[in-house]
Amino acid sequence: MKKVIYYLLIVGVVALLAYLGFRIIGNNDEAGSVGGSESIQNVNWQWVSLVDEGTPFDVPNPADYTITFNSDGTLTGKADCNTFEGTYSQTNDFFITIGSSTMAFCGEASLDTMYLSLLGSVVAGGPDGSGGLALETAGGAQRMTFGK
Repeated sequence: MKKVIYYLLIVGVVALLAYLGFRIIGNNDEAGSVGGSESIQNVNWQWVSLVDEGTPFDVPNPADYTITFNSDGTLTGKADCNTFEGTYSQTNDFFITIGSSTMAFCGEASLDTMYLSLLGSVVAGGPDGSGGLALETAGGAQRMTFGK
């Protein structure tokens, strides 16, 4: 009988932690906040780092890679020498759709194409707990972090 009680207790704790973790990283129906009272809106977020399948990478010029989430569900940003706009949704996960972008050649070392591709692959995101923003692709394969 004790084993059954311990088993049910463990299952309950795991279910609670999974629920809370899911709410924090991306399933919050409130427009303007993912995972708590911190809002991601109306902040000019700068891309500072990427963890790509466990390998960390610091973005050399964070101010060249920005994104701002507006309260009406639209977004704007900068991808090196290009600008872009689009939409985002926080209903049933977190999705970004890049609508239009300028397409100038920004140089061989530019991360503009990678940045826009990663943004279009985001499925989860929200405040990272330390004043920043984290966006993740499916399965957490890539995690982008942003600062203010």
